Amino acid sequence: MNKPDMDIEYAVKQLQSNKNVIFHLLNGLTEPEFRWKQTPAKWSLLEIICHLYDEEREDFRTRFMNVVETPDKRPPSFDPVDWVTEREYAEQNFEEKLSFFLLEREKSIKYLTKLKNPNLEQGYNYGDYGLVNGSFFLANWIAHDHLHIKQITRLKYDYCAFVSKQDIGYAGTWK
Repeated sequence: MNKPDMDIEYAVKQLQSNKNVIFHLLNGLTEPEFRWKQTPAKWSLLEIICHLYDEEREDFRTRFMNVVETPDKRPPSFDPVDWVTEREYAEQNFEEKLSFFLLEREKSIKYLTKLKNPNLEQGYNYGDYGLVNGSFFLANWIAHDHLHIKQITRLKYDYCAFVSKQDIGYAGTWK
C-alpha cells in the first residue's frame, strides 16, 4: 500500500474536525473546571486554550505560510512554554480565548482552502528536525491538536475523580 502524501484537503478536514472537538470539549465549562490544575506545575484548561490560540497564530499558521510563501526567510524563534507565564495565561478570560482560538482556526482554514497548488516540499533546514516544509508543518499542526485533545480529555477525567471524590477505576484506567 502506498503511503499517501500530506495534502491541503486532508489537513483542512483534520483541522476543522479538531476545531470542533476542542470546542465541544471546552464549551460551557465552569470556572472551577477550567482553572483546576492537578499540580501547580501542570496546565489548566485555561492555560491550554491560551496555548492553542497563540500556537495557531504565531507558530503553525505562521511557519506554514513562511515555508510556502517565503522559504528563504526564517521566522522568528519563540518559546511557547515561557508564554504561559510571560503572557499570564492563568489570568486570561477563558471564554474569550476559546472564541479567539476558534476565529484563528477559521482564518487558518480559509487561508489553506484558498491555496492553489502550493509547493509543500520547499522549506529550510531546522536543526535537529532537518528539512521542515509545508508537509512537515501540516502534519505537526494536526498532531499538536491531537496531543492537546488528549491532554484536555485527561485533565477532564482527572477533574471528575477530584470533584466526585470517587474511585473511577470502574470506568476503566487511563494508560
